[in-house]
Amino acid sequence: MGLSILIIDDSKAIRDTVKEYLQKTSLFENYLEASNGLEGFKIMLKQNIDLVICDIVMPGISGFQFLALKGSKPEFQEIQVIMLTAEGSVDQKVKGLEQGASDYVIKPFDPAELIARVKVQLKIRSLQESLRELSITDGLTKTYNRRYLIELMKKEFYRAKRNKSSLSFILLDIDHFKSINDTYGHQQGDSILADLVPILEKGIRRHEYVARYGGEEFALLLPETDLKGAMIVGEKIRREVQGFKFTGQNEPLNITISLGVATFHDNNIETVDHLIKAADDALYRAKRNGRNRVESVDPEDRIFGIGGEG
Repeated sequence: MGLSILIIDDSKAIRDTVKEYLQKTSLFENYLEASNGLEGFKIMLKQNIDLVICDIVMPGISGFQFLALKGSKPEFQEIQVIMLTAEGSVDQKVKGLEQGASDYVIKPFDPAELIARVKVQLKIRSLQESLRELSITDGLTKTYNRRYLIELMKKEFYRAKRNKSSLSFILLDIDHFKSINDTYGHQQGDSILADLVPILEKGIRRHEYVARYGGEEFALLLPETDLKGAMIVGEKIRREVQGFKFTGQNEPLNITISLGVATFHDNNIETVDHLIKAADDALYRAKRNGRNRVESVDPEDRIFGIGGEG
């Protein structure tokens, strides 16, 4: 989907001029307009905005007041704002930059300058997104990393508590992975880790998450999924992995995985740490009971599992 820009100015003529100049560049697909800061802020609450061009002096909510409103929402933090001003005083520029503006364009503006400054901000945005992607992604498997998984878990756990809904967490481990590395080498092991990811992603829904938890361990976070549903997901993935031929530096290999499942619902798990420990305990149980199986504990602490070697 193309980028969206929001143009905020009480002058329709200015808005039309900015839009006309930018449309010639094909930088944006969607153009939204507002005549004051409050109207612009309301648009941001409803639409995904990639860049804002905002006048400073407007009736009602000014450009500076708009910056304050934007700053009150953490989700708007990385949206760049280019301010339009008829004054070029240093004090005014410093004030805007301190309140969250990314750049200034002085009216009347040259079209080439406006376009150049917009391109700079879009380049900065792209670099920020690339850095963020690197910070949340595991380099080998391209899944989320453990640090970002914990962030997601905290958000989803809070939402589950608020909505009184279930949140399931699955920890899974490749069985006898050390012997694979020892026998076939670490390149083969790395290839298996990377090849496992599409199977895990295929087994979950769009609003669910896969992450590399560490080493040969992966994690699945399943919002609005109860224990029974999570066990079914785990067993489906276990069977898919068992039947898959993993290729790499050597001959195709068959591997198996062990999975531990835990579910938050009001009475038995109270924190994210509790949820992780419950899944980890269930994973240990799966290994102890023969590997290549899915294990969990229901609210009455009755152990059950499916799968198994042999």
